[in-house]
Amino acid sequence: MEVEHIWYFGLGFLAQGLFSARMLIQWVMSEKSGKVVSPMIYWQLSLLASFLLSVYGWLRGDFAIILGQLFSYYIYVWNINAQDGWKKIYLPVRIIILLTPIVAFGMFAFRLEANIGKLFDGNIPLLWLAFGSLGQIIFSFRFIYQWWYSRSKGESLLPANFWILSLIGSSCIIIYGIFRKDPVLIIGQSVGFFTYSRNLYLANKKQHEDISNR
Repeated sequence: MEVEHIWYFGLGFLAQGLFSARMLIQWVMSEKSGKVVSPMIYWQLSLLASFLLSVYGWLRGDFAIILGQLFSYYIYVWNINAQDGWKKIYLPVRIIILLTPIVAFGMFAFRLEANIGKLFDGNIPLLWLAFGSLGQIIFSFRFIYQWWYSRSKGESLLPANFWILSLIGSSCIIIYGIFRKDPVLIIGQSVGFFTYSRNLYLANKKQHEDISNR
C-alpha cells in the first residue's frame, strides 16, 4: 500500500472513529436514561466527522461517500442550534462551518470537467456506484427524517425509524465497502450495528411503556 493511501485511510479512520465515538456516548447516555436521548456532543462530533469523511471521499475519488455527507451536514447544524449550542460557537467558526460546503461546491464547479472525471473515472462500475450511492442516501435520509420528526415535536429527538434506516443503510454501505475493499467503510459501519439495534430496542420499549401508561 502506498504511503499516500495510508494517509488517506488514516483520515478516513479518524472520521469513522469520531462517528463511532458519538454513537458510544449516545448509547451510554441512553442506557443511563432508559430511553433514547439526543445529546449535544452527538451532533458536534457528527459535524466534525462529516467534514473529515467528505475530504476522505474526495481523496479516494468516491462520489458515493461524498453524496452521503451532503444530505446530513446542515441537519447536524440544525440539531446543534435546536439544543441552543450554535450561538455558543465562536462566530468565525460558525461562518467557516456554514460556508465550507458552499465554497467546496464552487471549487468543484470551477473545474467541473476535471472534477467529474476524478469522481466518475470508471474505476467503480456504474452499477456498484449506484448501489453505494443508494446505501448512502438511505443512511443519510435518516437525518432528513430525524429533522422532520424533531421539527414536528419541537425538540431534537432520535426516533425508532431513525435506527431502522440506520441498519438498512449501514448494511448497504458495508456490502459496497467490501466490493471497494475499503476498510474505512467496512469497519466504520460495522461498529454501529450494535448501538443501532440497542437504540431501536430502547425506542420501542419506551413507546410500549408510554402506550401502557395511557
